[in-house]
Amino acid sequence: MRDSRFDVWAPFASRMRVEIDDATFEMRRGDGDWWRPVDLPELPGEVDYGYLIDDETTPTPDPRSRRQPAGVHGRSRTFDPGWYEWGDGDWRGRQLAGGVIYELHVGTFTPDGTLDAAIDRLDHLVELGVDFVEPMPVNAFNGDLGWGYDGVYWYAVHEPYGGPAAYQRFVDACHERGLGVIQDVVYNHLGPAGNYLGKFGPYVSSRHQTDWGDAINVDDFDSDEVRRYLIDNALMWVTDFHVDGLRLDAVHALIDTRATHILEEIANEVEARSAFLGRPLTLIAESDMNAPRLISPRAAGGYALSGQWSDDFHHAAHVALTREDDGYYEDFAQTAGHGLGALEKVLTHGFFHDGAMSTFRRRHHGRPLGAGTYAWRLVVSTQNHDQIGNRARGDRLSEKLTAEQLAVGATLMMCSPFTPMLFMGEEWGALTPFQYFSSHPEPELAEAVTKGRREEFSRMGWGETEVPDPQDFDTFRASRLDWMELDRPERQWLLDVYKRLIELRRTRPELTWPWLRDVSAKAQPELGVLSFWRGDLEVVCNFAAEPREVELDVDVAWTSHDDLPEVVFTTNDEVRVEGTRATLPAHCAAVFAPIAD
Repeated sequence: MRDSRFDVWAPFASRMRVEIDDATFEMRRGDGDWWRPVDLPELPGEVDYGYLIDDETTPTPDPRSRRQPAGVHGRSRTFDPGWYEWGDGDWRGRQLAGGVIYELHVGTFTPDGTLDAAIDRLDHLVELGVDFVEPMPVNAFNGDLGWGYDGVYWYAVHEPYGGPAAYQRFVDACHERGLGVIQDVVYNHLGPAGNYLGKFGPYVSSRHQTDWGDAINVDDFDSDEVRRYLIDNALMWVTDFHVDGLRLDAVHALIDTRATHILEEIANEVEARSAFLGRPLTLIAESDMNAPRLISPRAAGGYALSGQWSDDFHHAAHVALTREDDGYYEDFAQTAGHGLGALEKVLTHGFFHDGAMSTFRRRHHGRPLGAGTYAWRLVVSTQNHDQIGNRARGDRLSEKLTAEQLAVGATLMMCSPFTPMLFMGEEWGALTPFQYFSSHPEPELAEAVTKGRREEFSRMGWGETEVPDPQDFDTFRASRLDWMELDRPERQWLLDVYKRLIELRRTRPELTWPWLRDVSAKAQPELGVLSFWRGDLEVVCNFAAEPREVELDVDVAWTSHDDLPEVVFTTNDEVRVEGTRATLPAHCAAVFAPIAD
């Protein structure tokens, strides 16, 4: 039987050879410009190999490489996903609706920075109560350290993390504990080093550009195989690695002018694979377009993705908590109550920019969500890798906010109608930053990355020495979580707040009702207070530094004036209720429910 592990699509080549261990074999061009080895003997299960294109003497890695043990410039290594004996035969998956996501970076989640080390911390996530673990990209990228968004081998798992076998163990361990896995993947661009795909065929576009360079060719000449490259990668994660969903990075940079958008095509095939596997599979888009078509059903002309990130919630919450008003926070700060008015709109409409003017963009932006859109399709956060790491110093909210203020933000997010997502360490108010770091071994590239990062922030008034050098190992080291922080009482207190909030979502069905039409909100800018209603529950957030007395709106929240409000959750036990008036201490949030006659 022919060994198909070495078949490769290479329309640009006039001659192809494959070098396997110490032997070299000629290849023959077949249908669709797929090349296959000639006279290949029986081979062991694991070999190192690379391709000699035309008359080259140095082998090039496989575009679909499953392992890069010597880094992105080295030879590929075969990997059979069937070698692993899975223990998750009873796993039936998790749906996104009603779930809580936990985003982490494998390299900084633990001191060892490996997938196996991450397994040792999964019980912490189980006790916290989250439903999904979302690792930042684990595909093979240049150097040992990095965020993973400059990957060049999408089918390979980064070797310093443990490689593909370790990833299988990680997913299996998550499933054993009842945790789903949503893997962050990047289909919109390739990294600057180790990207040899252009030697094989037209993987990048000659028509479109992204902020990171050439776009992926999904709509130009010979793009059918490139689209298949993306689709097969998505199917690999859910099939060979048993993941429960994918987070699709920056889909606004995935430029496609064809009649069927590549996102819709991916969604179609993942849905078909879901039916075959017998478990739900989730696709979440990162997008700043505020475009409902991403999550709209196909019958309405949409791409039918499961969900999308909502930056509007983050920006409104960030402004309300910190009072920052520069850059893209400007629009949210201009509304009533320095962000409270923006929160009122976001909680009831999903998007803040729904066709409204965006001062930061200097144009109108977005469009309204459809009336029947489920709110859980919007994934929201008060912190994530982008909103922390893309700051000059990678500082978290915990650097400038008290634990009490962080608890107000947590209540806002957990009681919102959307799908909440935490960033690693947020649950205890981690004090370590999450800075942008890389480890490109090429001196010129390393210098360019450092220079580019510092020039970017110099335009915002930051001095050169104020911006950490991405290439300095200390920048990476500073970004590793310090689990010893959990020994501090105030960190344990905040962790308990998050646990209680997640448990509240489990016990009060109002908090997972999917319809925005059932959400109402009222900002009181003069008090620094925001109230919103989820069915019979009234959530009150006091952002002010002074105690506030609030009239609980029984006409909206409860059907009978004879009902009296009960505190079912609070971040401060000193909340007082007299009749229908409640007094909240400074920087406090509480959830009220009626007491039946």
